[in-house]
Amino acid sequence: MNPRHAVPVPARAADESMTLINEVYRQPLEPGYREVAERRAAGTAPPRTIRGGAALLVLALLLGAFATTSAVALRRPVPAALEARALLEAEIREGTARADELRHANAAMSAQIAQLQGDAASTDDPELFAQLQRDAVAAGVVPVTGPGLRLVLTDGDPSDGTAPDDGSELVQDADLQVLVNGLWAAGAEAVTVNGERLTSTTAIRSAGDAVLVDSTALSSPYTVEAIGDAATMQTRLARMSAGQHLASLAQYGIEVRVSAQRELQLAGRGQLTLRSAQVLGAPAADVESAAGSGDASSAATAPDGQVLGTATPDVAGSGRHDGEESR
Repeated sequence: MNPRHAVPVPARAADESMTLINEVYRQPLEPGYREVAERRAAGTAPPRTIRGGAALLVLALLLGAFATTSAVALRRPVPAALEARALLEAEIREGTARADELRHANAAMSAQIAQLQGDAASTDDPELFAQLQRDAVAAGVVPVTGPGLRLVLTDGDPSDGTAPDDGSELVQDADLQVLVNGLWAAGAEAVTVNGERLTSTTAIRSAGDAVLVDSTALSSPYTVEAIGDAATMQTRLARMSAGQHLASLAQYGIEVRVSAQRELQLAGRGQLTLRSAQVLGAPAADVESAAGSGDASSAATAPDGQVLGTATPDVAGSGRHDGEESR
């Protein structure tokens, strides 16, 4: 048998597997587009007509109108949701109006009860009536006016880069507790937080991100007003741990503004009812002497200008009350 002769195999190009890519590099423009470009450059391409441009514009407008209509239709709530929302808004308005009416009626009834109690006490026991008048400021049941301090605490803003975004930039209930207790210790006779008068039964606590004074939810900025000698309170507050705690809030982006006020008007809480209260382990005489002693630097007055006496500083709030605990 004759030996088989090898059939020569043509050599393959080194870049044969990249033919498509090479064609794209050599001819980046599609042949049809290139032909139109060449005809337009040579002046043989048909001119654009006004009718064609108008048709293209109308088509673009129709497509835009269709897209807009579709987007609006998708975002438009269903009628049932609109009706439910309207009903809910109406119920909220009615409930708010009813709550305002009850609040005003309660305030009027409390004022009437206080007037009747005062008339009865002034007639039957003048000394008891005078004692009630002196204790009214400390109890927080009557509005008072006088000079004092105004402190405004504002939450930090993480967006400006000066405050962290981990919740520590928010004013917490413990911050207000430290401040309020510091004001009492510095000689404050009456204190309010965002208009809410603090008494011996007031609790400052939190519910989520909201700060509650009793059952009233407050939000930033928190305005704390205290009646007393402004210079004395500010000096004493700066020397206490409460002042150091306020100064440390700057590192969390919380702004604290302090200003002396010539006249502050603090609302009263009305008549307070103690459900169950008794003194354990102390004679009645000691309790009366302790209640009658106060360490305030100035006297708060009722709206008519009568001096009612000084308030006994008391602790308001629950939780930690020192400024040295970490946030």
